[in-house]
Amino acid sequence: MRLGYVHLSEEGDTNRLLDSVARRLQERGIRTAGTVQIDSLRPGRKKADMDLRLLPDGPVVRISLDRGDGAAGCRLDTAALEEAAAIVALRLDEAQALIVNKFGKQEASGHGLADSVAEALSRGTPVVVGMADHFLEGFLAYAGGCAVKLPGEEEAVLDWIAQAQTPSP
Repeated sequence: MRLGYVHLSEEGDTNRLLDSVARRLQERGIRTAGTVQIDSLRPGRKKADMDLRLLPDGPVVRISLDRGDGAAGCRLDTAALEEAAAIVALRLDEAQALIVNKFGKQEASGHGLADSVAEALSRGTPVVVGMADHFLEGFLAYAGGCAVKLPGEEEAVLDWIAQAQTPSP
């Protein structure tokens, strides 16, 4: 299987883990494509801005809308996410691993990074996605039984990617 997911319960832990994995892969000379999320809390604000660092070398794309502290509901800027997804798709040819910060509502409905995940898998490129509780069921349906839950430990994820890069006999 070349589709793995990380599901950590503490907010921000998955983002930090995937960012660290992406940096370690780059240090090892493994070419990546995809996204890692950076949450930045501005002074006086309750909710963090959400940015995606596009792998391997940027840019950083803001994917959250500033609707104010009192706003409820989704803050995702879907146009910005689609812009990021288009850049990721262009980088798949060179990638040895795809990292997707989160498989969310957009991906479950076939948007966002869903096409890049499918394309990477069709090429035999290992894919690691971050997972939130409320999207796990949709992701597992999308994966059709072909995803493996990875331990929430950096070395374990790196080892899985290395094994997944090895061609099947």
